[in-house]
Amino acid sequence: MKQASLLLALAASALLAGCVQIQAPDKPIEINLNVNIKQEVVLTLKKDAEDLVNNNPELFPQ
Repeated sequence: MKQASLLLALAASALLAGCVQIQAPDKPIEINLNVNIKQEVVLTLKKDAEDLVNNNPELFPQ
């Protein structure tokens, strides 16, 4: 009985082996990275503006 089930399993796997297909997609794979860099730019500009005001007090009277 074990031999018969083993043969049946081998036959089924041989038949199913031809069904698996690997194919490249028609369109390129698109990876969309939603990255927010606004905070870094704002902080950099804020630091540059503070340095400008501190280094040139005559241009920006308080």
